[in-house]
Amino acid sequence: MNDPDDAGDLERFRLRARRWLQETAPAHGWLRRPGAARRRIAVGDHDAVRRNRACQELLFEAGFAGLSWPAEYGGQGLGLREQIVFNEEARAFDLPLTAFIIGLGMCGPTILAVGTEEQKQRYILPMLRGEEIWCQLFSEPGAGSDVAGLRTRAVRDGDAWVLNGQKVWTSGAHHCEFGIVLARTDPDVPKHKGLTMFVVDLRTPGVSLRPIRQIDGGEHFNEVFFDDVRIPDTDVLGGEGKGWQAATTTLMNERVSLGAVRTLDDVHPSAALIDLARERGLLADESVRQNLVDLWMKETVVGLLGERVTAGIMRGRAPGPEGSITKLVRTGFSTASAELGFRLAGPAAAAWPEGAADGDTWANTLLFVPSLTVAGGTDEVLKNIIGERVLGLDKEPQVDRDVPFRELTGR
Repeated sequence: MNDPDDAGDLERFRLRARRWLQETAPAHGWLRRPGAARRRIAVGDHDAVRRNRACQELLFEAGFAGLSWPAEYGGQGLGLREQIVFNEEARAFDLPLTAFIIGLGMCGPTILAVGTEEQKQRYILPMLRGEEIWCQLFSEPGAGSDVAGLRTRAVRDGDAWVLNGQKVWTSGAHHCEFGIVLARTDPDVPKHKGLTMFVVDLRTPGVSLRPIRQIDGGEHFNEVFFDDVRIPDTDVLGGEGKGWQAATTTLMNERVSLGAVRTLDDVHPSAALIDLARERGLLADESVRQNLVDLWMKETVVGLLGERVTAGIMRGRAPGPEGSITKLVRTGFSTASAELGFRLAGPAAAAWPEGAADGDTWANTLLFVPSLTVAGGTDEVLKNIIGERVLGLDKEPQVDRDVPFRELTGR
């Protein structure tokens, strides 16, 4: 049970956050528009990047950036409870922070967990100020769900490492200065043991990006190529050969962020779809009513699971495999919401007047949600994690787990 003084402090923090948001958001145009599609930052959208940086800088100046991060690195030295409370208050607004989701949700926590003192001093404060944007470079064309099967190589050369290889589906790399990259540094040991994580400056010679055009017309993902990219040994993150442990830390934070801590801001909540059905005179349709009830139940389950994970965090428990459950259920809700919204919108979901504000909201949402089944681990990977680490079931056979990686690939 929380101490009454703690509860009072938390409520005072909530009121301070609410006042700041109510005073600041209208002045900067951070007001949420009902029915607006969630927008990701496309290649070349420099104005959006500037708005994101400006918003993060204002948060930092007001004392709302890095709420649970140590004060000695630029954070506020509070707790995840305060971060959760701030997120709850911010739901009513549309803070332009898309560019910082990965850096603050995944990269920063990883650096704080496994980084050296010098790395924390160098990278955390600029991240919190909005000066440097980060991405995560794990997936490869031949090693998507099997992250440990990656082939990007890093070879030591004196006091540096030479990186060669390719990453794919890297969100936001086109507007990032830095990333955390996972590479193979020892092919003569089993695949999980021969990995090392690095901090990579994406402006280094030899780094090249190629945007990936998606089905919705956007270019939010990238292929990233490394050709003899030199990385200082001081930018090894978590220790040589300990990349898998560092990556696990990153992915745990990602799943909790995607499943529990973030709001359901990439799809339409059941209340919005009920209003849409009412506007279109569809509430008398029995099948529509049943679909709306089913969606409301899914949304309720997502909320309750999120509250459970949040409650554990607020009691001081580190993110664990239960985040996989929340993320998996949330993906199911998002898919159902997008499909039902598209159906209810009727012709407006497929065609809209040129220049109509958010005219493509239903199509955009429907085309976006499939990516959620991959982000943070595919649904199939998450089901394996739940079976093994939550239900205690036997692991699936992995005949290659203890075989030196070179024997699996011949190189």
